[in-house]
Amino acid sequence: MGQRTENLEQFAIDVILERRHGARAALLRALLYALSFVYERLVQLRLFLYRHRLIREHTLGCLVISIGNLTVGGTGKTPIVEKFARAMRAGGRRVAILSRGYKSVPRRSPRKWWHFLGKKEPTPPRIVSDGKTLLLDSLTAGDEPYMLANNLKDVIVLVDKDRVKSGLFAIKELKADTLLLDDGLQYLHLKHRLDIVLIDRQAPFGNEHLLPRGTLREPPRNLRRASYIFITKSTGEPDDELIKRIRRYNRTAEIIECAHRPLHLQDVFTGEQVPLERLRDTYIGSICGIAAPESFEEGLRKLGARLELSKRYTDHHRYTEAELNSFITRCVRRDLEMIVTTEKDAVRLPRLTKTDVPIYFLRVEIEILSGHESWEHCVARICKPQPLLSPARFFA
Repeated sequence: MGQRTENLEQFAIDVILERRHGARAALLRALLYALSFVYERLVQLRLFLYRHRLIREHTLGCLVISIGNLTVGGTGKTPIVEKFARAMRAGGRRVAILSRGYKSVPRRSPRKWWHFLGKKEPTPPRIVSDGKTLLLDSLTAGDEPYMLANNLKDVIVLVDKDRVKSGLFAIKELKADTLLLDDGLQYLHLKHRLDIVLIDRQAPFGNEHLLPRGTLREPPRNLRRASYIFITKSTGEPDDELIKRIRRYNRTAEIIECAHRPLHLQDVFTGEQVPLERLRDTYIGSICGIAAPESFEEGLRKLGARLELSKRYTDHHRYTEAELNSFITRCVRRDLEMIVTTEKDAVRLPRLTKTDVPIYFLRVEIEILSGHESWEHCVARICKPQPLLSPARFFA
């Protein structure tokens, strides 16, 4: 069942990105285009209702920062969330990252006898990390929350679709004073103090179509809600045309250009760190299940690797032991020296006791290329002492 769902998902992606041709694909694209017209009207209606306070957003009495994007996946958001959390923590804030835990599998809680009478206790958010200890695995937490909790030992990470509930829990039970919404641009139920919006330099507005015909969650003009705009995957070359277009939608937001800088390779199973120089002129295989596999594979080539074999899965794919062993076998037959994956994929790989080819993930961090002053101003704005709000205003 899982494989069939992934095949359908991949087929839909191929149709949307126009990799599939023929009458059936063209007909489906026409249908999706009509649906995207309806979707856009619903998105704009929802924003109108919140803007005019016909639907009330919640305030929780503490600083709320949203990091999100206009498109579906592929902007390299998780390392930026990590960079923000580190900077805020260094600035003295008690940070809680609130995630919806996309494709995570919650543990089944035992049913109490009173549940059969229709009385249910409110389910608390899943605590991936309490700021001291990593408490859940990647399946229960979701790959991105688990990765963040594993890298940020002193930051709270909670998973719940209801981020008003998880925010209240973070404040009351874990004493957080700053909430960081992972993928929060479209989460309007909780009032944001700042909206950090990411734009992928390689595909700034996806394929320019809204869901479900394209990869845009909102029209580009909604970029006007952004307080700061990060252009990700920059190369250091001028982005004048992109910045000119951004300014058509938002004339005031600070623009920061950044890149995902590789740090080192790390063995998926032993944790051993290996310098990037090991990739140069090395014949490797790559395996990944992310939204933008081309970017990852091209990055390996730029580091000097000879990429001989690659295997791609859909975003957030959870690997089976059979899939991993099959790819290892193919790499052995091709006499490849190592397998490289992403850090996000590494947390979803099954734990193997022995492999015939070492498997590493590429550890990356965000490097600010331009807009250093804007970045420092953003961090200072977040970390400066905030005025205390009355708990009575939690649901203003």
